[in-house]
Amino acid sequence: MNKTYVPTKDSLEHKWYVVDAADQRLGRLATEVAMHLRGKHKPTYTPSMDTGDFVIVINAEKIAVTGKKRTQKIYRRHSGRPGGMKTETFAKLQARLPERIVEEAIRGMLPHTSLGRQLFTKLKVYAGPNHPHSAQRPEELIVHTIPGGNE
Repeated sequence: MNKTYVPTKDSLEHKWYVVDAADQRLGRLATEVAMHLRGKHKPTYTPSMDTGDFVIVINAEKIAVTGKKRTQKIYRRHSGRPGGMKTETFAKLQARLPERIVEEAIRGMLPHTSLGRQLFTKLKVYAGPNHPHSAQRPEELIVHTIPGGNE
């Protein structure tokens, strides 16, 4: 039987990456970012540990979706009170809070456990092209989505 590799805390290295979301497909971008947050691209990946990297997503306001999702995709939230369900279309949420669209897509691809919540804190999403993390010297992460897609 094979043993799972368990790295020590000292041997773990968390890099910083920056991703430009302009004209990228939402789902394809989210899968790549989730893989890097989780650390699955590294040979030191361990399922029960945080071996992933920090990811900064810029230009979230320019994210693209295919088909009729812009008008038909519904985002829901609930206040916890009776009758407290609020719904919003992709277009309205993108105009109001473009970061939340990217955050929700990536959060859904992370584990729904305490480890997933810890990994989610390593994601930084910004609507515009500027971010305050230049001191970490992030590397550019190239995400290849289908150009043009099925629009």
